[in-house]
Amino acid sequence: MTALSLGYSPCPNDTFIFYAMVHGRIDTSTVRFNEVLLDVETLNRRALQGELDVTKVSFHAIGHLREKYCLLRSGAALGRGCGPLVISKNEYTMDDLHSKKIAIPGKLTTAYLLLQLYDPRFSGQRSAVSSQQQIIEMPFHEIMGSVANGAVDAGLIIHEGRFTYPSYGLQEVIDLGAWWEKETGLPIPLGGILAKRSLGNDLIRDIDTVICRSVTYAFENRSEPADYIKQHAQELSDDVINQHINLYVNDYSVDVGDEGEEAVKELLLRAEGAGIIPESNRHVFLHNLL
Repeated sequence: MTALSLGYSPCPNDTFIFYAMVHGRIDTSTVRFNEVLLDVETLNRRALQGELDVTKVSFHAIGHLREKYCLLRSGAALGRGCGPLVISKNEYTMDDLHSKKIAIPGKLTTAYLLLQLYDPRFSGQRSAVSSQQQIIEMPFHEIMGSVANGAVDAGLIIHEGRFTYPSYGLQEVIDLGAWWEKETGLPIPLGGILAKRSLGNDLIRDIDTVICRSVTYAFENRSEPADYIKQHAQELSDDVINQHINLYVNDYSVDVGDEGEEAVKELLLRAEGAGIIPESNRHVFLHNLL
């Protein structure tokens, strides 16, 4: 039995996807997975150090990890109408925010990559245009409260924040996912599952097959993972949890498909062109994993 570390976030979409494979509900072949639940930016950082065998990361982080890791076809958060939002308490435009404090959920998140692709002036680099701008990193679940209490002027929100920000008295400034979809015609790749290339192609294919089975099991047994999901969720409302899963777990989570591959390629090419991630000759996927 091969023991592998498996990193994923405590968010409902991830606990839904991985429930079956870490609770013995499906055959995992000769592999045992030791779960490591951390917020996605911490997972991004740990992957940069090569600390995890298999892990969920932001697609932004994948751009820095292609030499050590490859992207699996199953388990991804990728879709339409699910992108990050910039929110504020006051009525700001994006131009107004060039001179404001903006909270982000991490500099390696896809949300922050999209913000920079939308407008490079949000890179956090001081300039004549944005001399007062401050990009402030904080855990994603603290952002809305910080905007509401005036600690920051605006926030870049992800996960269930998409459903709950109005309850904080906040308003949308821009939907960066909608911008991406209009700009490219493609779904937005938010997060994916990586495996260390050093594990070898055969084991990586087995891992991808197990994740695919785990997603399928969750879809076929929707209520079974409920207690596990609630144990880790930031937001305990059944309605919000179900909205979260319905939005972020979909057919792309079973297999990214041709359109998903195109979306990933486009995101990484744009990030390379903007100098946000290093160029790489590595193909992000192992071809025909499943």
